[in-house]
Amino acid sequence: MYRQLAILSFTFVLILLISYSFFIGTIDLRPYFSPPPGEHICTSDRPLRVFMYNLPRRFNVGMMDRESPDDLAVTSQNLPPWPKKSGLRNQHSVEYWLMASLLYNDNATAGAVEKEMDVVRVMEPDSADIFFVPFFSSMSFNMHAHATTDSEKEADHQLQVDLLEFLRQSKYWLKSGGRDHVIPMTHPNAFKYLRDQVNASMLVVVDFGRYPKTTANLRKDVVSPYVHVVDSFMDDNGPDPFESRHTLLFFRGNTGGKIRAKLVPILEGYKDVIYEKSSATTETIKASTEGMRASKFCLNPAGDTPSSCRLFDAIVSHCVPVTVSDKIELPFEDEVDYTQFSLFFSTEEALQPGYLVEQLRNISKDKWTEMWKRLKEVDHHYEFQYPPKKHDAVNMIWRDVKHKLPEVELEVHRNQRLKIPDWW
Repeated sequence: MYRQLAILSFTFVLILLISYSFFIGTIDLRPYFSPPPGEHICTSDRPLRVFMYNLPRRFNVGMMDRESPDDLAVTSQNLPPWPKKSGLRNQHSVEYWLMASLLYNDNATAGAVEKEMDVVRVMEPDSADIFFVPFFSSMSFNMHAHATTDSEKEADHQLQVDLLEFLRQSKYWLKSGGRDHVIPMTHPNAFKYLRDQVNASMLVVVDFGRYPKTTANLRKDVVSPYVHVVDSFMDDNGPDPFESRHTLLFFRGNTGGKIRAKLVPILEGYKDVIYEKSSATTETIKASTEGMRASKFCLNPAGDTPSSCRLFDAIVSHCVPVTVSDKIELPFEDEVDYTQFSLFFSTEEALQPGYLVEQLRNISKDKWTEMWKRLKEVDHHYEFQYPPKKHDAVNMIWRDVKHKLPEVELEVHRNQRLKIPDWW
């Protein structure tokens, strides 16, 4: 009898203590009974979910097809193909391929998208991880900057004004201040009039040469490759590529600028070095294609910006890139180790007479062949194409966007509660 009373008393006291602990908050059983939080996009294998704004065609493909109605929605069925003979303008066409990759989602089965893409387009903005602004800012600059009439020259500026007016009517832009919006700007003069008004957004750039750090920086933005201008070397399967490439070092292009001009006297006089001034035409691009394929090393010196298309022309030509640039940033560097297939020299090193050529001659056949093989393994990361393919350039860019999301979410959440923005 006494034992039963003792047990009942102990049980009553225990229940009383637990109830009191709940009341004062010292015990929390939610981890045991609540469902686990959703898996974060950056730790999952699911594709990045992107909402693409339906901008009037004048902001994008209307520049390629001026006869089409401005209010006609762009779809995979009416997307104009990228012109094959676009010359140097091809190198800044990243904006087109990003838009095309999202349109491909519309025309593909869910299984095909899952298999080939690191991104999926969503039609409901509330379900998006990120927002894409399909403004062809580089094409707009290329089309309007050299126009002969004042109205045409003003067109690029007006498009930027109109775009900002459009975005400021979006509750999603206003909610995040544009921080979760992706805007491509791969031409160094793209969006040049109103850049400071989109400086919180995630910009897709090829380098940071003409941007103040308050507008573009490696922390929030994505570095894209240029779209290569030369044709890809598809059948590079010779038995001895080292011996079949008779030119030691190759460069053809603009030899102006501080570094390139100083390299002229340093690299002249070598029989197996080609360093030629050239402008971009159909014929010279073809000659460069042949020259790169016949060379062991291809020079990639900084021009009026830290980077140039030649790095990516060299990669798809399987010609070991030799970069001379003190402030270059490279795409996909969290996944790609460029030192496995490229060489890098400071400006000071490259301008020492004889130093650069001597270093290249000291690269053994085995070492060069190892780098050549690695080039063939990574070249698909630098191909822009439609339909897109797994791990190609556009998918690698979307992967980089995905990797930036934690920083984006931190900034969005932080700025929603700050009373004094950026107080520190």
